[in-house]
Amino acid sequence: MSDYVLVTGGIGLIGNAVRQRLEDRGDKVVAIDRVAATIDGRQVIECDVTDAHGLHAIARRYPIRAIVHCGAFSGPMVSPDHPMQMIRVNIGGTANVGELARILGGIRLVFASTATAYGVTPDGPVREDVAMEPDSMYGASKAASEQILNAYRRQFGVDTVSLRLTWVYGPRRTTACLIRQMLTDALAGRTTRIPYGRDFPRQYIHLDDAADSMIAALDRPDLPQQAYNISGGNWLTLSQVADTVMRAVPGAKVEVAAGDDPGDIRQERFDIAAAARDLGYRPKISLEDGVKSYLSWLKANGAAA
Repeated sequence: MSDYVLVTGGIGLIGNAVRQRLEDRGDKVVAIDRVAATIDGRQVIECDVTDAHGLHAIARRYPIRAIVHCGAFSGPMVSPDHPMQMIRVNIGGTANVGELARILGGIRLVFASTATAYGVTPDGPVREDVAMEPDSMYGASKAASEQILNAYRRQFGVDTVSLRLTWVYGPRRTTACLIRQMLTDALAGRTTRIPYGRDFPRQYIHLDDAADSMIAALDRPDLPQQAYNISGGNWLTLSQVADTVMRAVPGAKVEVAAGDDPGDIRQERFDIAAAARDLGYRPKISLEDGVKSYLSWLKANGAAA
C-alpha cells in the first residue's frame, strides 16, 4: 500500500502498539503526538491533535488512506483537576481529526474510546445500545467524541468506528495500574496492600488484544455498527485478579480489603459478541498469561531494580 495510516497518540500505550503492528505487517505509518520522540527506533512526529493546521500539513506531506485516533488524555486518573484541558484535547482534538477525515474523503477512521463512557451500567451483559451516562469528565469527553464522529458519519458519510476498550494493562503503561503495582511489589519482595476492591469487579484487557482489535476495526469493510465493546473476556473482582497474580508469580503476596474502588465505577460484564461477529475479535491472552508476559517485560526493563 502506497499511502499512509495516520496514528495519533503515537507515543501512547495503544497508539504505539497499533503503529508497531501496522509497520511490522508492511503498512506505511505516520505517527504523531504532542512531542516528537523515537520509540524502539521508530519516529513519532510532533503534531498536537488540537492543532488543526498541523494535522492538515501532515496530510499534505503524507498521503493518508486511514486514521487510527488514539491521541487523548487517557484514563479518568489523568488531569482530573483540569476539565477544560480534557475537553480541549479529547473533544476538540477528535473534532479536528473527524474534519480531516471529512476533507480527505473515503477513509476509515478508528477511534479509541472507552467503556468508562457508559458510567455505571445496568445488569449485564452490557451491549452497545445501552445509554452512556458517564460520571467523569474523561468518560464524558469520550462519549462526546463518539457522538461527534457519529455525526460526521451520518451527515457527511465519514467512515468512522469507535472501540469502547476496558482497562488496558501491559508493557509501557505509565498511568495507574494495579496489576503493575502487584508485579513490581513482587519483584521487590513487598506485599501489595490494596485498601479496597475485594468484591469490586474490573474487566482487564491485555495491550496486545486491544491493539489487535484496533487493527481489525481498521481492516474490516462495511461495519454495521458505529461502536463496539472490547474487553479481555473476563469479569473478575480485584480479589480474583490478585489470586491470578499470586498463581502466576511465585512469591507474590497481595492483600485486598473490602469496599469499592474510590477511583473507578462499578460496571457489569460487557458483551463483546458484536465485535466477534463483525470484527472477528476474540481475546487471545488470558489474564494469567498476560500477567506472566507483563512480568517478563518489567524484568527486562529494569523494574526488578
